[in-house]
Formats: sequence, C-alpha cells, structure tokens
Amino acid sequence: MSNQTDTQTKIVGKPVPRKEGRAKVTGAARYIDDLRMDGMLYGATVRSAVPRGRIREIKFGAGLPWDEFVVVTAADIPGENCVALILLDQPYLVAKFINHAEEPILLLAHADKHLLEKARRAVTFDVEPLSPIFTLEESLAKKEIIWGEDNIFKSYQVNKGNVDEVWAQADFIIEGEYRTGAQEQLYIEPNGVIAVANADAGVTVWGSMQCPYYVHKALLKLFALPEEKIRVIQTETGGGFGGKEEYPSMIAGHAALLSWKAGGRPVKIIYDRAEDMVATTKRHPSRTRHRTAVNKDGKLLGMEIEFVIDGGAYATLSSVVLSRGTIHAAGPYNCPNVRINAHAVATNVPPHGAFRGFGAPQSIFALERHLDKVAQVVGLSPAEFRRRNFIHEGETTATGQVIREPVDMEGLLARAFELTDYQAKRERFARANEGRSLKRGIGFASFMHGAGFTGSGEVYLQSIVGAEAGADGRVRLLAASTEIGQGTNTIFAQIAADALQIDFDLIEVAQPDTSNVPNSGPTVASRTTMIVGKLVESAALGLKQTLQNSGLLKANYTTDDWRAACRRHVEQFGLLKSFSQYKPPPGINWDEGKYQGDAYGAYAWAVYVAEVTVDMLTYEARVEDFVALQEVGKVVHPVLAAGQIEGGVAQAIGFTLYENVVWSEGRMLNNQMTNYIIPTSADIPPIRVYFEEQPYAYGPAGAKGIGELPMDGGAPAILNAIEHATGVAFNHVPLLPEALMQALNQTA
Repeated sequence: MSNQTDTQTKIVGKPVPRKEGRAKVTGAARYIDDLRMDGMLYGATVRSAVPRGRIREIKFGAGLPWDEFVVVTAADIPGENCVALILLDQPYLVAKFINHAEEPILLLAHADKHLLEKARRAVTFDVEPLSPIFTLEESLAKKEIIWGEDNIFKSYQVNKGNVDEVWAQADFIIEGEYRTGAQEQLYIEPNGVIAVANADAGVTVWGSMQCPYYVHKALLKLFALPEEKIRVIQTETGGGFGGKEEYPSMIAGHAALLSWKAGGRPVKIIYDRAEDMVATTKRHPSRTRHRTAVNKDGKLLGMEIEFVIDGGAYATLSSVVLSRGTIHAAGPYNCPNVRINAHAVATNVPPHGAFRGFGAPQSIFALERHLDKVAQVVGLSPAEFRRRNFIHEGETTATGQVIREPVDMEGLLARAFELTDYQAKRERFARANEGRSLKRGIGFASFMHGAGFTGSGEVYLQSIVGAEAGADGRVRLLAASTEIGQGTNTIFAQIAADALQIDFDLIEVAQPDTSNVPNSGPTVASRTTMIVGKLVESAALGLKQTLQNSGLLKANYTTDDWRAACRRHVEQFGLLKSFSQYKPPPGINWDEGKYQGDAYGAYAWAVYVAEVTVDMLTYEARVEDFVALQEVGKVVHPVLAAGQIEGGVAQAIGFTLYENVVWSEGRMLNNQMTNYIIPTSADIPPIRVYFEEQPYAYGPAGAKGIGELPMDGGAPAILNAIEHATGVAFNHVPLLPEALMQALNQTA
C-alpha cells in the first residue's frame, strides 16, 4: 500500500478488518458494567406505579437502615429539574405530578446491591389519582388535557399545489387508514452509566450512549455548572438503534445526582432488561389516513395525508420523529398536489423516542400499503401503478425539493423483480394457492430515505471534526460520533486513509470524550458516514495540505514519505492538527416556516421484495425470502453495509410479524425477553442484499447514508405479500396470528 492507486483500491470499497473487531471477539472490550471504581456505590430508581396522579407523601418502610442509603428527591437537584433536549418538559424526578407509569420519583444508592433492591421495594408513594389517557383518539379528542393547551407536542403541514381542486377532476378517490404499534429497540446491552460528581471537580460520566454531547447539554442544566466542569465519556456500547440517543441523559443525571449527594463517591446504575424495557422509550405508535385522487390512466393527481404519532407523556424527540415521518409520507412519487397534516400527541405512557427510521417506517408503511389498494381500484398491477408515478431527476418531492441527482426507480424495480423472479412467482402462487393450507405470496415496497438532519438542521448544528498526526505518522481522528456496533471507526479510518493515501493501520479513532473531541453531532439520522465522514475526509486532507504547503511532502508520496514528513513537522512546529466544520452543499434551501424546500442533501432509494408463506391452519405468516436492493451512493465497506441492511430488515420483520407491546394502564406488561417476542435466527429468511452505486458528489468518496433505510420497506413489502397470498388486506402491524385468524375466518 505504498502508492496512491494501491491504497485507494484496497481501502474504500473493500471489506477491511473492523477496527474494534479483535477487542470484541477476544473479550478485551470493556463495557460499562465491566468497569469498577474504588468506593463505588450502586444506584437504583424508584418509580411510579400509576400512570397519572399527584404525590401526597413518600413513605420509607420499616426494618431497613435508611441512614446508610443515599436518597435523592427532586428537592435535591442543584440546577433545573428538566432533561434538556428540545422542549424542557420532562423532569429528572417527579416533584409533584406523575404523568406516566414507571416515571422516576426517587433515587437510592448503597454499596450492597441486594440491600439496595430491598430498599427500592420498601419505598411507597401515597398518590391522589388523576384521569389518564392512553390512545391517540382520546388525546385528539381532548378528553383530558394532559400536556399544554391541546395535548399536541408538535404539528407540521406540507403543501404542494392545490389539493382541494383535484377531487372534482379525479376518476378515482381512494381512502384508507393504517396503524403501526410500539416497538422496543432491544439493544444487546441495556442502559448503564457510572458518574462521579461534586461541586469542586464537576461531573464526569462514563456510559453506554449514542450522543455524548446530548448528555453534556443535559447535565449542564441539571447542575448549573460551566461547560468545562461537565465531562461525558462514551464507553464500549452494545447497540443503540435510537434507544440510546436521548435516554442516557436521564440515567446519567440520576447517577450524577446520587454521586453529588454522596460527596463525590462513584455511583453506577445499570438497568436490568425488565427495567430497561418497561421504563425507556419505544418506537412511536402511529395512525395514518390517506385520501388519494387518481385519473383513469393511473396517474396520481392528489394526495391528502393525515399522520399522527403517539408521543407518550413528554415531548422528548417526538418533533424530530414527526418531521421525518411527515416528509417521507408521500414517498418517491411525482404527485403534483399534496397536503400532509401531521401531529405528535401526548398520552400517559412512557415517552416514545427515536428508533431506526424514526417516523419514516410508520408513514412509508401506510403509503406502500395504500398504493397497492389504489392500484387494485384503478385496475393496474402494483408494479405498473408505481412505474407510472415514480419521481425522476428534475421533478419535485412533496416539500417542493427538486431532485438534482440521477434517480432510476424503474431500474431498481426491474432488477429487484429479476433477482426474485417476481412476475413468474406472482402468477404461479396465485394459481397454486387454490385449496391449499399453505398459501404463498410475494409483494414489494419502493421507497426512499433522506440522509442527515432535516432541512437546516445540519447548518444549525455546525458539526466539527478534527484530525491530528504525530511524529510517527499515525493519524488520530477526533469526533463525537460513536461506534455502537455499526462500524463507525472502521468507516472513518477507511475514509481518512483513502484521502491521505496512507496505510489503513495508521489511522486511529479517538474514543468520544467531550473533554477531548469536538461536537460532530449525534450518531443518528444516517448522518455519520455522509455528513461526519465528509468532515473526516476534509480534516484529513487539511493535514496533507499543511504538509505539502510547507514543502515537507511532495505530490506523489509513499507511506514512508508521509511518516517522514510528519516527523519533520512535529520537530519544527509541534503536533500537526486540522479541523473541518460543516458547510452545506451549494443550492440547498429550506424554509422551516413553510416546511418547503430541500429537506435533505441526498436520498437513498430502494426496492424491497418479500416472499411469504401463510399457514391457514396455525395462521402464522413466515417470510421465506427477502431481497433488499438499494442505491446508497458509494459503498465504503461492503460487509458492514450488507450487515446494516440485514440487521434493519430483521428488525423490520420483527416490527411486522412478532413484536407486540402489550399495554395495561399505560404500562408495558411483557417487559421480558421471554414474553416480548422477537424473531430469532430460525425466523429470519435468507436476506439477499444488493447495491447499485451512484456516487454522491458531496459525500465522502461518494457515500450516502444507509443505517435508517432498511427499516422502512420490510413491513409494507411483507403485508403486500400476505395480501397476495390470502386475498385479504391487512393495514396494521404487528400482524399476529390472532389477527390473521380473525380476518381470514370472517372472510371465509
């Protein structure tokens, strides 16, 4: 790898070894619960048993040495009792009013974990009950006002053309309603932190998390300390999927409050699986209503969409989830008239939060199920109807964004059908299903997903990435973007090595620590590779430019030349550093007030095809084959990219057929892995992953975002296939055997 050509052909686009792989497979990687500190206490959270009420009294049971415990209530908070995120509505600890079951009220710490658990069970609350609401309909009806003036956290409206004029012109008007349920992120490692906090030294938190600077921002307000007195360090993290985007701010605050009251002794809080599932965020349940105008030629004339999500008791990230769901609700289609009304509403369940795709899986599910219905009414096949309406370069999305990149949805559809033998199977299954107890079906979904923050979000954030080179030529990348199993460190190293034309092994990625790395933004929204990776590329090129401008590095150089140039620079000037700050691509314009313009710098485009079997005796639906075809720009690491798609599809299968959150009075009842059913390896079919590459000019090496995309297409593709198999339309997920049995028996 001594010259430019060799390096480029062996780094970007190649399945190089994962940077953190060896430590993980050998057990050397240390997760938060592997860490111990001298004098450490263990913390626990005492939670509400009711969904809504007013606290009258806190009672401590007899028979325990309460003087040995550290006890924290809302009265002990030194700063503001609110989790700083978007809106300041969620308290760290209930001071008076309870708004959901499992809401934190009191914190305990002790050196003996077993005694701690006894104490947690011995704390009770005298609560005056208040009337809760648990459904979208109750919230919208304002049966009780539980948040603000109208129970609405956030609303958006998207307008394109004039929808009101199209109904009279339409040959067909098709309506439908579609629902999705909650879904647990179920990361491998539950939430956990260790905190050390006192007034003199400040607050330091180690934890499993996606977004260190989110936690940093939250702790600033909680303790009313200057920025330099708050330090947040990400430890090895066993998955996140959005579930560790904002919730770590809560658990970090709890551990830090206990340490603060304990005089600075370290406090560790690790949730077991039951607590993690019952108390933390889930995917937002949703209801989407479509009204669609079409002419006799099968062309879309107008789309009116109402999209509502259940935000739970506090706003948290509901506005962000609602935003993405709203923008994706009209899909990759060219419709001249669109109106989308969207609302995130409050209910008395634990706050819902980010989960892979965050909003788009909900609204895309509704759209892709609805378009199969529209095609049937018009008299076209699902494929032909979509072909007549796919968006192309130069046309506009629902927000009025002009598509400036080549888009070939017809080509993706044709290739996906070729890979699955779609047309032949559709005809063969229809003939063979007559009279059989095992019915086969095949269906597809076509969709897109925007990469990066919506609209002006990236401009507002102004992410920064650093790179530094030492005398040995090793390059250290400085970013707050976290490695949580998706391959961030490997991808960043590939991008930097490619930009610098040096050996991959010379690139290191610093562990995210707010005292050492700049704020490159959160690890969310398919922005890590496309947005932060581009900053990595720019910062790395800044190192190279400095060396070349100083005459220490010639135009054509080897890795050895690079090392020598770095050594001379350090000897003459000290450590070589370069920083890069986000700048939007040219021509990007977004109107936040009107919710119009360029919602995303780039989109990934996809067609997913699912083949299913429905057992008419047991009423089980099983996915037999799944093809995921997508255009995501340049694929930086083919194995990691395929793994992202496979994992996302597996989660989508769970979302569709298995994962049912059972609620009772606003509390999750099945908060164990024995009764919250997810698909195992025996339930997942072969997932065949294919990529089309259309490099994006403003992504590193041409890459776009990928992580959110695979969650979007699975549910509608599977339910479209189930309808093909059974002849019965299902418009909600999860679709469990009970629902299949009821609907199929009614139809029979």
